Amino acid sequence: MTALRLLAGKTAYQQIEQNGLSASMFSQLFAASGGPKWIGVAGLDKYLFGEFFANRQAPLYTMGASSGAWRLACLAQQDPLAAYARLEDHYIGQRYDHVPSRQEVTEQVERIIGGILGKHGALDIVNNRMIQSHFVVCKAKHLNASRSKGKLALGLAATALSNAVSRRSLGWHFERVVFSHQQVKSPFSQLSDLPTEHAQLTRNNINQVLLATGSIPMLLAPVNKINGVSDGAYYDGGITDYHFDMPTNEPEGLSLYPHFYPHMSPGWFDKSLKWRRARQHYHNALVLTPSQEFISSLPYSKIPDREDFKQLSSDSRIAYWREALKRSEQLGEIFASIVDKQSIMDVIEPL
Repeated sequence: MTALRLLAGKTAYQQIEQNGLSASMFSQLFAASGGPKWIGVAGLDKYLFGEFFANRQAPLYTMGASSGAWRLACLAQQDPLAAYARLEDHYIGQRYDHVPSRQEVTEQVERIIGGILGKHGALDIVNNRMIQSHFVVCKAKHLNASRSKGKLALGLAATALSNAVSRRSLGWHFERVVFSHQQVKSPFSQLSDLPTEHAQLTRNNINQVLLATGSIPMLLAPVNKINGVSDGAYYDGGITDYHFDMPTNEPEGLSLYPHFYPHMSPGWFDKSLKWRRARQHYHNALVLTPSQEFISSLPYSKIPDREDFKQLSSDSRIAYWREALKRSEQLGEIFASIVDKQSIMDVIEPL
């Protein structure tokens, strides 16, 4: 069984073919939204965070939304693997023994973020000059900004309808807000595909930002106040950037993307639109993704997802997610072996 697939865009394929594989060739790292799906690639994350990108000599510009942002918040801390272990424990350990209210889910997510950051994580992240973090949050407009669940449901329905016609219509309903170190050299500093506000990531707003980027409409309450930006209803960054399709500035290096799918749906409302897949902006990317054979070998023949909260008891879900987490270590081991042996051309595929 081939557990790990390595998919390369045209530019990435050519550069890897000519120069081999090394951490220094990558200047961007993406981490997607997708709820608990990250558990299926956690072993990759831990190898990348603990070994592959350790001791960098040049900035790595990271871009994440929702749970992807939480993963990248671990990477930017002084001890990324300890932070990642806290993410695993707090996220997998959630318990919902009855149908929770929005406030109850919000309180659970606040505990997850507190666990990720620990005592010093916030300062580690905002002071890190090698790991340049970018976290996406969406500011709701019109009906989507309403406190009424009914009006919000109507707003989301209108968003889905217009998005089916044109992705650019998302700008009528939500504004992308990117919180970062605001470095001029960032490849994400001039996004123009959707209305975008850039804001400074600080010690005083990082908890609010990490809560907002994971606040799924209808499921969690919006974050109404984030220091450094105007008040509003701030929601999950995956609304605009579920798997990302960003027209970045011309970066000097390649992009690396540990992902749970071999395809990318640009925004949350694109998940069911199979004709809308991100391709154009991945010419310089190497995507690492579990194979279908690996996924089929997992319990329930799938990677964890949010439906598990509904369909499994807390004890069954936690056991399943822990097993998927353990199995994901295989993916990190395979990629580490490819790096050590410089055997990537034996397994690389065109994206």
